[in-house]
Amino acid sequence: MPKSLEPKLMTLSRMRTLFESHSEELRESVFFNSELAVIHGASSVFRLIMQQNPPFSINDYRLGIITQGEFCVNINLVEKHIKAGSLVFLGPGTVIHPVDISPDLQAYGFGLSNDFPMPFAHDAMPNAFNGQVRDFQLSVGKDDIDTAFHIFETLWHVVRQPIYNRQLVSDLVAAQMHHYDALYHRHLAHLQKNQSREQTIFDRFIYLVNLYAVHQHQIGFYASHMCLTERYLGTTVRCASGITAKEWIDRALIMRAQVELRHTDRPVARISEDLSFPNPSFFCKFFHRMTGLTPQKFRMDG
Repeated sequence: MPKSLEPKLMTLSRMRTLFESHSEELRESVFFNSELAVIHGASSVFRLIMQQNPPFSINDYRLGIITQGEFCVNINLVEKHIKAGSLVFLGPGTVIHPVDISPDLQAYGFGLSNDFPMPFAHDAMPNAFNGQVRDFQLSVGKDDIDTAFHIFETLWHVVRQPIYNRQLVSDLVAAQMHHYDALYHRHLAHLQKNQSREQTIFDRFIYLVNLYAVHQHQIGFYASHMCLTERYLGTTVRCASGITAKEWIDRALIMRAQVELRHTDRPVARISEDLSFPNPSFFCKFFHRMTGLTPQKFRMDG
């Protein structure tokens, strides 16, 4: 195992390192500097990432546009089938497990490193990006896709100029984030009007599980947080998803454990402690029950 001290997240700098050995192939469709990554329609980028032993965690902001094809990916526990005509946002703390990509996928987007000069004051971030929402995927109409694509194409043109205009780049990023924010809130209003109470409760439960499952393993915590009884929450989650609430909590734990085992060199005992298990033996039994492998075997196979 590598002896790095920090988790090997799928950061933009790690992606840049991966792509260096494919620079000739990706030269016309990828831009990187220390604060920004821009991907211009290259499905090979995503295939290369899929080869790096998912699942992954990210610690930055990523906005994408799917104009052709489709892909299947598990994002923060929930499997998503994302098709052409979709806008995608992934925020810090998102756990991603790519599953499949269609041969004709065309995706465009950008990622902002922690060094990027955010175009908003901390208390003025558009609501969709202020940390309350970890990810979203929106299926939108042609006009909304066209607007997002025109902003992106302008950004792509600007970053490829001989002199990097940081202020203009920041303004274009701001324009795209405002566009996504408006569409997200339109989508949210539609859901609130048309979505069943069961689905609303389930979505809130999954949000809380992604936020707290590392330290809170019992359904009682989530029921209390949502001002519901454990029985009512459990019944509602099962009706909405076909899966018990405890299974969703266990999925979140096992996903995080897999990220730690595959992309860090932390000892199993430390991972067990970080995930709030009472002892390493309990963690190992849980991991084996969920995956059929011991943590050590899973790490070696990766």
